[in-house]
Amino acid sequence: MPKILIVGGGYAGFYTAWKLEKHLRKGEAMVTMVDPLPYMTYQPFLPEVAAGEIEPRNAVVGHRRHLKTTKVVGAKVTGINHATKTATITPPVGEPWTETYDQIVVTAGAVSRTFPIPGIADNAIGLKSIEEAVAIRDRIITNFNKAENLPAGPERDRLLTVVVVGGGFAGIEVFAELRAMASSLLKDRPGIRFEDTHFHLIEAMGRIMPEVSLKTSEWVLKDLAKRGAHVHLDTQVKGAVDGNVELSTGEVLPTDVIVWTAGVMANPTVVRGGDLPVEERGRIQTRADLRVGTAEEPLEGAWAAGDVAAVPDLSGGGVGGFCVPNAQHAVRQAKLMAKNVVAVLRGELPREYKHKNLGAVAGLGLYNGVFQSGNIALKGFIAWCAHRGYHGLAMPSWERKWRVIGDWWLNFWMGRDNVSLIAVQTPRHYFEEFATRPRPAEAEAKPAAEKAPAAKKPAAKKPAVKKAATPKTDAVES
Repeated sequence: MPKILIVGGGYAGFYTAWKLEKHLRKGEAMVTMVDPLPYMTYQPFLPEVAAGEIEPRNAVVGHRRHLKTTKVVGAKVTGINHATKTATITPPVGEPWTETYDQIVVTAGAVSRTFPIPGIADNAIGLKSIEEAVAIRDRIITNFNKAENLPAGPERDRLLTVVVVGGGFAGIEVFAELRAMASSLLKDRPGIRFEDTHFHLIEAMGRIMPEVSLKTSEWVLKDLAKRGAHVHLDTQVKGAVDGNVELSTGEVLPTDVIVWTAGVMANPTVVRGGDLPVEERGRIQTRADLRVGTAEEPLEGAWAAGDVAAVPDLSGGGVGGFCVPNAQHAVRQAKLMAKNVVAVLRGELPREYKHKNLGAVAGLGLYNGVFQSGNIALKGFIAWCAHRGYHGLAMPSWERKWRVIGDWWLNFWMGRDNVSLIAVQTPRHYFEEFATRPRPAEAEAKPAAEKAPAAKKPAAKKPAVKKAATPKTDAVES
């Protein structure tokens, strides 16, 4: 039976496995998916998770729950040798092993792309995982709790300042959502005024959100300004040592929260750890039919899709002639790739991927959003409804859809649940603080040495023995 190995369980990987289960006949092929995480993260919901509008577990899709016949392996693929059709799999515990395959599907996704800026690696946090979104939410709520007890001054200002780097869709969405969440926090914290909070977005280009028209992006800037947010265009981050964000303009922003959303890059562990062809931007060279290789010559048995792949955009709307790395393309490529893999197994020809971008939609906090499709632009409440409608339907499986819709419904009537669970990151703190520990070996030896002479006293009580025997002798004589 042919073996299909899927590398990565994100958008493209999960959907490929999900659709292969639908298209393959029983016993036609064996599918294995390898990913270190046991779930797929629906990344468009990360800004809402960070803002407390969606519970974290409801924004992920469990692999084992929704993949019925696919073998799910919780590990990393650290090497691909397509010449021998083998892959090195490294588990979190235990020794690596080699897995053979007949068809390999590389969907390892992307990671945050950073630059060697002092302090960023030590102080910033990305927005590519559910764990990062939860950490951002808990940190901001905790900082507001701390700031309420402090007098006006530099430390208080630092706790109430949030800096987001990157003015693309991810940056703008999380920036607007966090600004909205901060406003809701003030209702229960009378000691903090709106003017005390500071939100800054840093963008190196002269505009934000290149996916929409210039006119629409300018509207977003005005809308953010009305809500007290500051956007720094044509500005670069020069340093972030000890949380002091130094800008190219000379301004310094002391902060305790730095969110980095300035671009992504293909997963380097998979790309560099294999012999598959790579293009100049570090992505796997992929044909329009999603087979790895050039337009003239495909690489038999190798496929790629999603953010890790450089897929030609036949619609003509891509950047540099390739599909942009977003969820819309990843999902549609995965669905076609599942059909193409099955077609090749049955001796048929694969079809080319061609999809025109339907548009871009972003949430900008509760009841506010923006939508752009061609020359059509929607703003405000209608765009917000379009945002939630599109992503609510795009969430895989009805089980997940209902969980997300349930969060939205409960929050509509009851409001956000603005409670920080930051202690989850150090769960043993309370137990360790009061736990009783064994005494050190030296401390035990010292008291034992002090008690040693006292132990000889019972043997030295000879008079006491004589006294006990004397009455007995007198009784005999009498």
